Amino acid sequence: MTEPIELKNYDSVAKLLHWSIVLLLAVQYAVAWTMPEIHRDMRAEGLISLHLSIGTVILLIMLLRLAWRLFHPIPLATEGFPVWQVRGAYIAHLSLYGLLIAMPALGWANANARGWDVTLFGVFGLPRLVEAHSSIGHLAGDIHTVLAYAALGIIGLHIAGALYHHFRLGDGTLARMLPR
Repeated sequence: MTEPIELKNYDSVAKLLHWSIVLLLAVQYAVAWTMPEIHRDMRAEGLISLHLSIGTVILLIMLLRLAWRLFHPIPLATEGFPVWQVRGAYIAHLSLYGLLIAMPALGWANANARGWDVTLFGVFGLPRLVEAHSSIGHLAGDIHTVLAYAALGIIGLHIAGALYHHFRLGDGTLARMLPR
Protein backbone atom coordinates (compact mmCIF):
# COMPACT_ATOMS: atom_id res chain seq x y z
CA MET A 1 0.00 0.00 0.00
CA THR A 2 1.11 3.50 -0.72
CA GLU A 3 0.78 6.56 1.47
CA PRO A 4 -2.67 8.18 1.13
CA ILE A 5 -2.68 11.12 -1.26
CA GLU A 6 -4.83 14.17 -0.59
CA LEU A 7 -7.43 14.10 -3.36
CA LYS A 8 -10.27 16.54 -3.94
CA ASN A 9 -13.69 14.89 -3.99
CA TYR A 10 -16.23 15.46 -6.73
CA ASP A 11 -19.14 17.66 -5.72
CA SER A 12 -22.62 16.25 -5.11
CA VAL A 13 -23.93 17.30 -8.56
CA ALA A 14 -21.04 15.54 -10.33
CA LYS A 15 -21.64 12.43 -8.22
CA LEU A 16 -25.39 12.49 -8.93
CA LEU A 17 -24.78 12.81 -12.68
CA HIS A 18 -22.12 10.06 -12.63
CA TRP A 19 -24.25 7.53 -10.72
CA SER A 20 -27.35 8.40 -12.77
CA ILE A 21 -25.38 7.49 -15.90
CA VAL A 22 -24.16 4.26 -14.27
CA LEU A 23 -27.73 3.24 -13.44
CA LEU A 24 -29.07 4.25 -16.86
CA LEU A 25 -26.29 2.36 -18.65
CA ALA A 26 -27.00 -0.79 -16.65
CA VAL A 27 -30.67 -0.58 -17.61
CA GLN A 28 -29.86 0.41 -21.20
CA TYR A 29 -27.55 -2.55 -21.81
CA ALA A 30 -30.09 -4.92 -20.21
CA VAL A 31 -32.82 -3.55 -22.49
CA ALA A 32 -30.54 -3.72 -25.54
CA TRP A 33 -29.69 -7.37 -24.91
CA THR A 34 -33.31 -8.39 -24.29
CA MET A 35 -35.10 -6.39 -26.99
CA PRO A 36 -35.90 -8.17 -30.25
CA GLU A 37 -33.41 -8.05 -33.09
CA ILE A 38 -34.30 -5.12 -35.30
CA HIS A 39 -35.38 -6.02 -38.82
CA ARG A 40 -36.64 -4.05 -41.80
CA ASP A 41 -40.19 -2.72 -41.44
CA MET A 42 -40.27 -3.13 -37.65
CA ARG A 43 -41.89 -0.49 -35.52
CA ALA A 44 -40.30 1.23 -32.54
CA GLU A 45 -42.47 -0.36 -29.86
CA GLY A 46 -41.95 -1.92 -26.47
CA LEU A 47 -38.31 -2.47 -25.56
CA ILE A 48 -37.12 -0.74 -28.73
CA SER A 49 -39.03 2.41 -27.80
CA LEU A 50 -37.75 2.14 -24.23
CA HIS A 51 -34.18 1.79 -25.54
CA LEU A 52 -34.58 4.96 -27.61
CA SER A 53 -36.00 6.88 -24.63
CA ILE A 54 -33.27 5.77 -22.25
CA GLY A 55 -30.67 6.70 -24.87
CA THR A 56 -32.22 10.16 -25.08
CA VAL A 57 -32.00 10.56 -21.31
CA ILE A 58 -28.37 9.39 -21.37
CA LEU A 59 -27.58 11.96 -24.06
CA LEU A 60 -29.26 14.75 -22.10
CA ILE A 61 -27.51 13.86 -18.84
CA MET A 62 -24.15 13.50 -20.59
CA LEU A 63 -24.51 16.96 -22.15
CA LEU A 64 -25.43 18.34 -18.73
CA ARG A 65 -22.51 16.46 -17.21
CA LEU A 66 -20.12 17.85 -19.81
CA ALA A 67 -21.35 21.39 -19.17
CA TRP A 68 -21.03 20.87 -15.41
CA ARG A 69 -17.50 19.54 -15.82
CA LEU A 70 -16.47 22.46 -18.00
CA PHE A 71 -17.62 24.98 -15.39
CA HIS A 72 -16.74 22.93 -12.30
CA PRO A 73 -13.42 21.28 -13.15
CA ILE A 74 -11.96 18.75 -10.78
CA PRO A 75 -8.20 18.99 -10.42
CA LEU A 76 -6.67 15.85 -11.82
CA ALA A 77 -4.85 13.77 -9.28
CA THR A 78 -1.38 13.82 -10.81
CA GLU A 79 0.80 14.19 -7.72
CA GLY A 80 2.24 10.84 -6.73
CA PHE A 81 0.71 8.88 -9.61
CA PRO A 82 2.72 7.36 -12.46
CA VAL A 83 2.38 9.23 -15.75
CA TRP A 84 0.82 6.20 -17.47
CA GLN A 85 -2.01 6.15 -14.90
CA VAL A 86 -2.69 9.87 -15.26
CA ARG A 87 -2.73 9.66 -19.05
CA GLY A 88 -4.76 6.45 -19.01
CA ALA A 89 -7.40 7.98 -16.74
CA TYR A 90 -7.59 11.09 -18.91
CA ILE A 91 -7.98 9.05 -22.11
CA ALA A 92 -10.57 6.75 -20.50
CA HIS A 93 -12.66 9.67 -19.21
CA LEU A 94 -12.44 11.55 -22.50
CA SER A 95 -13.40 8.38 -24.38
CA LEU A 96 -16.37 7.72 -22.12
CA TYR A 97 -17.68 11.26 -22.50
CA GLY A 98 -17.30 11.03 -26.29
CA LEU A 99 -18.86 7.59 -26.56
CA LEU A 100 -21.78 8.35 -24.25
CA ILE A 101 -22.65 11.41 -26.31
CA ALA A 102 -21.99 9.88 -29.73
CA MET A 103 -23.79 6.56 -29.17
CA PRO A 104 -27.23 8.02 -28.39
CA ALA A 105 -26.92 10.50 -31.26
CA LEU A 106 -26.00 7.70 -33.66
CA GLY A 107 -28.87 5.54 -32.38
CA TRP A 108 -31.25 8.47 -32.83
CA ALA A 109 -30.04 9.00 -36.42
CA ASN A 110 -30.44 5.28 -37.13
CA ALA A 111 -33.98 5.32 -35.73
CA ASN A 112 -34.83 8.26 -37.98
CA ALA A 113 -33.35 6.45 -41.00
CA ARG A 114 -35.71 3.56 -40.21
CA GLY A 115 -38.60 6.03 -40.37
CA TRP A 116 -39.11 6.02 -36.60
CA ASP A 117 -39.93 9.10 -34.59
CA VAL A 118 -37.82 9.32 -31.46
CA THR A 119 -39.68 10.44 -28.36
CA LEU A 120 -38.92 10.77 -24.71
CA PHE A 121 -41.11 8.01 -23.27
CA GLY A 122 -43.82 8.79 -25.83
CA VAL A 123 -44.39 12.28 -24.38
CA PHE A 124 -41.93 14.64 -26.02
CA GLY A 125 -40.97 14.22 -29.68
CA LEU A 126 -37.45 14.90 -30.87
CA PRO A 127 -36.55 16.44 -34.22
CA ARG A 128 -35.30 14.23 -37.03
CA LEU A 129 -31.55 14.06 -37.41
CA VAL A 130 -31.74 12.36 -40.83
CA GLU A 131 -34.46 11.57 -43.33
CA ALA A 132 -36.11 8.16 -43.55
CA HIS A 133 -34.09 5.63 -45.57
CA SER A 134 -30.94 7.77 -45.29
CA SER A 135 -27.84 5.69 -45.97
CA ILE A 136 -25.88 7.76 -43.45
CA GLY A 137 -28.53 6.93 -40.83
CA HIS A 138 -28.14 3.21 -41.48
CA LEU A 139 -24.35 3.55 -41.22
CA ALA A 140 -24.91 5.38 -37.93
CA GLY A 141 -26.68 2.27 -36.61
CA ASP A 142 -23.74 0.05 -37.48
CA ILE A 143 -21.31 2.46 -35.81
CA HIS A 144 -23.65 2.70 -32.78
CA THR A 145 -23.40 -1.08 -32.30
CA VAL A 146 -19.60 -1.17 -32.58
CA LEU A 147 -19.26 1.76 -30.17
CA ALA A 148 -21.57 0.02 -27.67
CA TYR A 149 -19.04 -2.81 -27.39
CA ALA A 150 -16.11 -0.38 -27.26
CA ALA A 151 -17.88 1.48 -24.44
CA LEU A 152 -18.28 -1.77 -22.51
CA GLY A 153 -14.55 -2.38 -22.77
CA ILE A 154 -13.66 1.11 -21.57
CA ILE A 155 -16.26 0.92 -18.79
CA GLY A 156 -14.67 -2.37 -17.72
CA LEU A 157 -11.22 -0.73 -17.63
CA HIS A 158 -12.66 2.23 -15.71
CA ILE A 159 -14.18 -0.07 -13.10
CA ALA A 160 -11.01 -2.17 -12.91
CA GLY A 161 -8.92 0.97 -12.41
CA ALA A 162 -11.21 2.25 -9.66
CA LEU A 163 -11.13 -1.11 -7.87
CA TYR A 164 -7.33 -1.35 -8.26
CA HIS A 165 -6.91 2.07 -6.67
CA HIS A 166 -9.32 1.21 -3.89
CA PHE A 167 -8.28 -2.33 -2.95
CA ARG A 168 -4.67 -2.55 -4.10
CA LEU A 169 -3.37 0.99 -3.64
CA GLY A 170 -5.84 2.21 -1.01
CA ASP A 171 -5.25 5.76 -2.21
CA GLY A 172 -8.75 7.24 -1.97
CA THR A 173 -9.30 7.59 -5.73
CA LEU A 174 -12.57 5.63 -5.72
CA ALA A 175 -13.85 7.42 -2.62
CA ARG A 176 -13.79 10.73 -4.53
CA MET A 177 -16.86 9.66 -6.51
CA LEU A 178 -18.68 7.54 -3.93
CA PRO A 179 -21.87 8.96 -2.41
CA ARG A 180 -21.43 9.94 1.19
